Amino acid sequence: MKAPAFAFAGLGSYVPSRVLTNADFEKMLDTSDTWIRERTGIRERHIAGDGDTTSGMGKEASLRALAEAGLPPTELDLIVAATATPDRLLPSTACDIQALIGAKNAVAFDVGAACPGWIYGLVVAESMLAAGQARRALVIGTERLSAITDYTDRSTAVLFGDAAGAVVLAAGDGRRGILSSYLKSDGTLAELLHRPGGGAVHPPSEELLKDHSYYLKMAGREVFKAAVRSMGDAAQRALEKAGLAGDAVDLLVPHQANIRIIEATASHVNIPMDRVFVNVDRYGNTSSASIPLALDEARTSGRLQPGMVVLLVTFGAGFTWGAVVLRW
Repeated sequence: MKAPAFAFAGLGSYVPSRVLTNADFEKMLDTSDTWIRERTGIRERHIAGDGDTTSGMGKEASLRALAEAGLPPTELDLIVAATATPDRLLPSTACDIQALIGAKNAVAFDVGAACPGWIYGLVVAESMLAAGQARRALVIGTERLSAITDYTDRSTAVLFGDAAGAVVLAAGDGRRGILSSYLKSDGTLAELLHRPGGGAVHPPSEELLKDHSYYLKMAGREVFKAAVRSMGDAAQRALEKAGLAGDAVDLLVPHQANIRIIEATASHVNIPMDRVFVNVDRYGNTSSASIPLALDEARTSGRLQPGMVVLLVTFGAGFTWGAVVLRW
């Protein structure tokens, strides 16, 4: 196992105060709490209010991470933001957050990889630190998925929530930090999970709102099968690169999309569910914010302790997937 060069110096998250429960959906759609929980494991999700912008939520998570790291924003060299729901198409969400927190000395840019975006951003930031391009990086996942969710479609409306998570990455002590990573993508499967409209091919228009092509579209059964296969493979490959087996993992923190996907992934690498952190029941799928939010909750709840070997694994639109092994 290699000695980790870079570690998490600070971690922070933010969720909006408004909660949308399964009981609320029973009043909105032809669905039930039992149907939703049995298929997804979700009971409720947090939904952004009028003041909860994607960059604003990212700002709050970032400031909490920086405070824990004891680092003023001006000491950052790099900001990598992951989001599928930017406040605007130009400039990048990373630049908006840079301005909001006053990180005037950092280079800032976005990574577009949907749900695995934060993991992709983490690997990009680690690579730039290793190349000497930066000393301290802020990696953010922030999503307002409620803005692109079709609340007339019961197959997708119940799945998504809003949140943000952030980490400060810096040189470690050689004992804690990132041990290995694995990233993969397959663009040939893009049509199974995508937003048909809203881009340059099908720009904003009155028709866009009428045909609902602005919203997320998902072929649920096919996406489920691909997610189970890909997350299991990514977890296995990242463990192999770290020279570890599943029994060495103290805590699995997977992307929180669906409890059945989480259970299948844990089974693939022989990790019992009592060593898996799950909060999908309270937040739903928060895309790129999912894993940093879960990490922060695991830490504050006492499930995540110093010295633990942690496996992060994720899957999303693109298709994109990946995993990271770290020692906390």
